[in-house]
Amino acid sequence: MAAKKKIIITIDGWSSCGKSTLARQLAKELNYVYIDSGAMYRAITLYFLRNHIDWTDTAEVEEALANIQLDFRFNEVSEQSEMFLNDENVEYVIRDLVIAEKVSEIAAIREVRTFAVKQQQEMGRKKGIVMDGRDIGTVVFPKAELKIFMTADNAVRVERRFRELFEKNPNITIEEVKNNLEMRDYIDSNREVSPLRQADDALVLDNSKLTMQEQLHIAQKWVKEKLQ
Repeated sequence: MAAKKKIIITIDGWSSCGKSTLARQLAKELNYVYIDSGAMYRAITLYFLRNHIDWTDTAEVEEALANIQLDFRFNEVSEQSEMFLNDENVEYVIRDLVIAEKVSEIAAIREVRTFAVKQQQEMGRKKGIVMDGRDIGTVVFPKAELKIFMTADNAVRVERRFRELFEKNPNITIEEVKNNLEMRDYIDSNREVSPLRQADDALVLDNSKLTMQEQLHIAQKWVKEKLQ
């Protein structure tokens, strides 16, 4: 499906809707760069927690951000981009529930979003990227050629997230996962800066009953239309 014309593809939506999965699939198919914006916010959250940053203190937040360097590096073994925080591979550490419980709160901070959005926009300067997140099609790349908004039934999302976390922590309960998702949904959609919302020109993809291959097929069709 690779083509000479390169576009920006944004994939926004609720937590545990499979945004990252679809973004990775598409990037691989198109030979595009995949950028996991959520990983950037998770890495910032990890830094804040490790360094006991008081994120209610603007000066402290700005000082912390000045000491954070984020970049994605391609792992040839897994064939995936991994998140590096100040030269440390934190790809697996940032997937912990401890990070998930704080990331929406930290991602809602104006200075944090400004910091991350600036880096994301720089990454997309040459196009040929697939980026997923909450505000990619509305704030980061409002002029993206293809915007996808993903959604899924709440029960389906909870089950998916539970299975994902259970592999790493067998002690986790489905109730904990449900509460975490509800809290993140509320913060993401009600925050003052860049709240989660569907862009007016986004195409909605409800994957409650779709397989990974079926959702990829739908997205590929949309890409093909945009590349014509």
